[in-house]
Amino acid sequence: MKFREITLQDIPAIFEVRVATDENNFTYEALEERGISEESVKEKLKTTYKGWLCEDDHQVVGFIIADKKTAEIWVIAVLPDYINKSIGSKLLQLAEHWLISSGKRKLWLITDPDKTLRAYSFYLKHGWKETETKDGILYMEKDVSLLG
Repeated sequence: MKFREITLQDIPAIFEVRVATDENNFTYEALEERGISEESVKEKLKTTYKGWLCEDDHQVVGFIIADKKTAEIWVIAVLPDYINKSIGSKLLQLAEHWLISSGKRKLWLITDPDKTLRAYSFYLKHGWKETETKDGILYMEKDVSLLG
């Protein structure tokens, strides 16, 4: 497994991963309806957003993108066959460290409010806490100022 920063050339491959997830799944069309397209992600990565991916034999199997301006973990996705191989944990660690090194002390993300999905326990395991559920979206936060 190889971890590295996302380049603009990786955008089609990360979209393939995003639409292939088995939980919190979106089609290309559903992402487009939310304003998320290959072009919009390309533009984000030219601003305050940065991402990392994991490759297995030159195939992208997981990725994460975070926003330095807002301290948001914007998206994380791992292919179903690669779940429980610590890929998500390593990707989350890379993004969190980048945000912390950028001076951020409170990180946040949104996720599905269904607590039976893997995402919920994954974030709890990594020190994230619920802050609120609003309009069908669960908001979580990680206060890294408390870390030694």
